[in-house]
Amino acid sequence: MKIDRSHSLWILFVALVTAVCGFLFVANFLPHRLPFAFSLPAFLGPVPPLRRTFGGTPLGLIFGSAAFLIFLFAAALGIRKKKRTWPIGNVQWWLKAHIWLTVLTLPLVLFHCSFHLGGWHTGGLMLLYTVVMVSGVVGIVLQQFVPGLMRERLAREVVFEEIPHLRGLLLQAAEELREDLKDSQPATGAATSADADQQSLPAITRFLDQECIPYLSAKNGSHLPLGHERAAAAAFSSLRLNTDPKWKPRIDLIQKWCDERRMMDLQTRLHHLLHGWLIVHVPSSIALLIGTAWHALAAVSFVAVPN
Repeated sequence: MKIDRSHSLWILFVALVTAVCGFLFVANFLPHRLPFAFSLPAFLGPVPPLRRTFGGTPLGLIFGSAAFLIFLFAAALGIRKKKRTWPIGNVQWWLKAHIWLTVLTLPLVLFHCSFHLGGWHTGGLMLLYTVVMVSGVVGIVLQQFVPGLMRERLAREVVFEEIPHLRGLLLQAAEELREDLKDSQPATGAATSADADQQSLPAITRFLDQECIPYLSAKNGSHLPLGHERAAAAAFSSLRLNTDPKWKPRIDLIQKWCDERRMMDLQTRLHHLLHGWLIVHVPSSIALLIGTAWHALAAVSFVAVPN
């Protein structure tokens, strides 16, 4: 999702909530830092708290619970994308909420742990949280630039899921042309025409066998000459010089097939660049959600035991 002016209210919301939470954190844990007297509600307990673990205090638990609820909401985005007919806000709203509420978890988590990593359990959770946040930021940055790059570099964009099928059709067309040329015989008319065909047909079939068909059948054609625009242009220019002009339509068709394959390969690379971050983001998010649930249960058990 591209970050534009439509996100302004969300940015303002996150800034205001962060400011309020920061004020409550200082008022509860560091009251001597306030320039004026301020009384917190009694249910938040003594000021400053008697507990050494800030996360186990009432306000710390509120911060942690809010962050956990946001984690649950963020995880629900995948379900919402599949259930587009649900009348609970459109997908664009969910995407914006996913981004900015997740950003809001940053101060909530820091206030919950009072800027301390704690032991191995909380330290591991913070490491997972860092991976989730960094991979999410990488995804947002990529979404700002890669779609524009695709529009600029791709002459024609196809449905990504159809690319393997379309590549197969290009290869099939090249192989059929190769069979047609194999069965072709030089014209029986003028001797010059027959000589031109005898020179042109081997050159075209050799190009198909050695350059075109290997490129169209390759899983990754970027290492082959036809996978590069300049090298391909030079190869087809040389082929035209060594064939009779009457074969130009066929050569143009072969070049079109190779150009389309190159564009689909570029689209595949850009698609993987645009979505590759999810390989890290999704599993780490699931692990973070499970670890946070375990942390919440442990925290409730700890709070239930008096000091």
